[in-house]
Amino acid sequence: MIATLTGVLTTKAPTEITVDVNGVGYAVHIPLSTFQTLGDVNSRVTLFTYLHVREDALQLYGFASAADRDLFRLLLSVSGVGPKIAQALLSGMNAAEVKAHIASGQPSALTSIPGVGKKTAERLILELRDKISRGGIDAAAIAGPGPTTIDVRNETLLALTSLGYARPAAERAIRAALNDDTGRPLAVEELIRRALKHLRPSS
Repeated sequence: MIATLTGVLTTKAPTEITVDVNGVGYAVHIPLSTFQTLGDVNSRVTLFTYLHVREDALQLYGFASAADRDLFRLLLSVSGVGPKIAQALLSGMNAAEVKAHIASGQPSALTSIPGVGKKTAERLILELRDKISRGGIDAAAIAGPGPTTIDVRNETLLALTSLGYARPAAERAIRAALNDDTGRPLAVEELIRRALKHLRPSS
């Protein structure tokens, strides 16, 4: 099992990065909550990792903190929740929000995430509510915004299409999110979250 990964960040996208470790490039799937914590390409990075084993592939997932990785594993323990849904949950909201919505029994908040239907949301609450309530709710704050540049919009579009949305629908959602009266510029993670509110969950 690969528990952590430390190396040089060689490619960077909102949902996948490549980390060079002594000449070996590791493709690592990441949630948007992790993407926001990364430095520039060619900087050093340390990730807490989870290796998902399938019959036809080995998929490595990376997280900025051990707590995020632990929540990812906890989400996978629920019937019908695979890595893609768990990644989407940690992309559409931060770990504290995921825990809070589960602990307070709010399926409608969970179904705002692409791929999470009503039955899946209800299973998450049924199977994890007590576990999360016993562990307490992390009150971590959402990171502050940066400038809403063309690069931010392009990275947001890439993230939404990577999560399964059609490009035209993603573009409309981004425009709608930018038209919201925020009174301040947005970073990639926040723009994605706002855009997701203008998209219906995938069927």
